[in-house]
Amino acid sequence: MPSPSEKKKPINYRSAWEEARAIIWARRRRLALGALLMFINRPTGFVLPATTKLLIDDVVGQKQHELLVPLALVVGAATLVQAVTSFALTKVLGIAAQRAITELRRSVHAHVTRLPVRYFETTQTGILISRIMTDAEGIRNLVGTGLVQLVGGVVTAVLALGVLFYLNWTLTLVTLVLLAGFAGGMALAFKRLRPLFRERGQINAEVTGRLSQGLSGSREVKAYTAERREQIVFAHGVHRLLRNVARSMTGISLTTALSTVIVGVVGVLLITMGGRDLISGYWTLGDFVFYVVCVGLVSAPLVQIASIGTQITEAFAGLDRIREIRQTVPEDAGDDDRLWIEDLKGEIGFDDVWFEYNAGVPVLKGVSFHAPAGSTTALVGSSGSGKSTLTSLVMAFNRPASGRVLVDGHDLREVQLASYRSQLGVVLQDNFLFDGTIAENIRYSSPHASIDDVREVARIAHCDEFVESFETKYDTVVGERGIRLSGGQRQRVAIARAILADPKILILDEATSSLDSESERKIQDALRTLRRGRTTFVIAHRLSTIRSADQILVIENGQIIEHGTHVELHRRGGRYRQLHDRQYEWESDRFINPGEDFTPEPEKVEAGSRVTEAL
Repeated sequence: MPSPSEKKKPINYRSAWEEARAIIWARRRRLALGALLMFINRPTGFVLPATTKLLIDDVVGQKQHELLVPLALVVGAATLVQAVTSFALTKVLGIAAQRAITELRRSVHAHVTRLPVRYFETTQTGILISRIMTDAEGIRNLVGTGLVQLVGGVVTAVLALGVLFYLNWTLTLVTLVLLAGFAGGMALAFKRLRPLFRERGQINAEVTGRLSQGLSGSREVKAYTAERREQIVFAHGVHRLLRNVARSMTGISLTTALSTVIVGVVGVLLITMGGRDLISGYWTLGDFVFYVVCVGLVSAPLVQIASIGTQITEAFAGLDRIREIRQTVPEDAGDDDRLWIEDLKGEIGFDDVWFEYNAGVPVLKGVSFHAPAGSTTALVGSSGSGKSTLTSLVMAFNRPASGRVLVDGHDLREVQLASYRSQLGVVLQDNFLFDGTIAENIRYSSPHASIDDVREVARIAHCDEFVESFETKYDTVVGERGIRLSGGQRQRVAIARAILADPKILILDEATSSLDSESERKIQDALRTLRRGRTTFVIAHRLSTIRSADQILVIENGQIIEHGTHVELHRRGGRYRQLHDRQYEWESDRFINPGEDFTPEPEKVEAGSRVTEAL
């Protein structure tokens, strides 16, 4: 939820205009063609009222019946031209607008995917979806028919005013004073409406984000009988949206009402002043009708300008929000000048690395170690000690505040991210699966892999044991976030995905946490095969699974307090020995004699709980 200061942040109209100008300039040729069609279309709108004057004054009044057919042909031709140009205008600019929306969505999405992981951790998914999908939609009024219609309305109004001055300059001057007041009212209305449109986008993004969370976490919602709470939160959000929409609709209605009042006042003037001129003989009946129609040609564009102006204002508010995202520096900025590592060996080193999420609160404090290529490094420590933060630095998800992370002797900040991450494999505690088939999720790390490759890595990861039981085998859809699979099944799919990637550096963060003991034994075989010849970092809560590690780092409070192999650390009798013995004692009491009626002693329960939490 954004802070109040963020909500009250004023719109940067200059930035929004820069964004709009770039979009308009990129489509200047289509807009120019649209303007040309508009300049042909608008004058034809004057043909019918002009011929009406001739029909009344000349054909009917002066009995010039020979003009009847020519006038009809002129009106027919003008109508045809107007219809064709209107269709062409919509066709040319309508397609341009949809293409522009598509390209803007694509470019914003491309930029968002390049942002650091930290950005996604601090920004709601719904807000990002709103920026990409909803805010981009508004530019149809800039590069579609909206902007051209706005210009066309101005052109029509100017032409009609010229005719009005010609017919009666006194009445027209009074009309202009009224129109000037209308313009001032519209300017004030736009000033009040812009913040409302910006706030609406923000509220909509927040509501969408919370709705997405509630639907994705439907099991948790039902497990804790939180349906009513979610309903209240959603209702509160949509009512905020309702209040915003109501206020903006009130503003729009006032502008429309103002335009209606102006038209009515002009009508009163026509009846009084125009009626006198008609009675005195200053005007013919055709002049009067022509003047009335031209007043309509001035008034109608003003109403249209009010509507389109509001839409363009909303588009600018959306572009301003998009501009904010574009100004966020992507994590691969400047990569073109960095080193591309084609064949990574996998040697990793930390040189006096400090890191903090919040200023002044270090999470890692002067961490230094060396992981040779092909070695396995296990990370042990209590919750919050910095293990996951350390692996996030290895994956370049975060950058150290000071010190260096070295890969093959190069500072990771000097290496192109794409070249480095393309040689990474990751199996996390909570692995994400997409709403696709099992084969598609395994193939995600290597999109061009054959189905035979998929089956092979699935066999190694013991996925085939449950996949073969499904009716559609590897074409089975796993559902959103893999909801149709068990936790252990999702974990095996993630391991198969990592095996298929054939990485040089492997991160295993609680990779077997979702597996039962039997499954874990099978997966450990797969992981040993996967680790062979790869630099591996392992975070595991069961110390028995990391005994074969080449080195074990015991991390507490952001510092490495012990470093060595399992045998060395066990003999040393320090923190690792303490954690190991407590866990071994607990697991022995609990699992070695499963047939006994076992009731653990209170102190062992407490010790086991502490160890489980710590590891």
